[in-house]
Amino acid sequence: MSESHTGVYPGTFDPTTNGHLDIIWRALRTVDRLIVAVAVHAEKETLFDVDERVEMMREEIATLDRSEAGRIEVHSFDTLLMDFVQSVGASIIIRGLRAVSDFEYEFQMTGMNRRLNPDVEAVFLMASEAHQFIASRLIKEIARLGGDISPFVSPRVARRLAERIAERRRSRK
Repeated sequence: MSESHTGVYPGTFDPTTNGHLDIIWRALRTVDRLIVAVAVHAEKETLFDVDERVEMMREEIATLDRSEAGRIEVHSFDTLLMDFVQSVGASIIIRGLRAVSDFEYEFQMTGMNRRLNPDVEAVFLMASEAHQFIASRLIKEIARLGGDISPFVSPRVARRLAERIAERRRSRK
């Protein structure tokens, strides 16, 4: 009998992008169970609160093939990543890489995480060519400026973004 592998794919996911979903889909090839871990990130200003980001991610995962979606869980966390990984019984951290700058940051984080728990492996997936340039930060900026974000997010996420931006504009008046 082979050992079951649980992976954690951590991120802020503010908002969920097609690039995130691509990494999730591809991560399922390497793990039996995948936990998408939505970080609270108190020091990072997010457009959506953590509960909204968890809900958004769950809505997107629900659109996947049922047999695959059943292998994915979405949780939030506000602890050290390595503590969260241990609490869910995972042995793998999945990270997506878009560019060399991502690698430099991830290389440093992996070294620190390995010091905290040498039994957890990091697996890096290169972003698919169609998604290499997608960043939540850029998508939010395009949406704020009235640009078309439909190639980068689902219609559900695009609607939520438009609604949130409109709410913020109304509250500033």
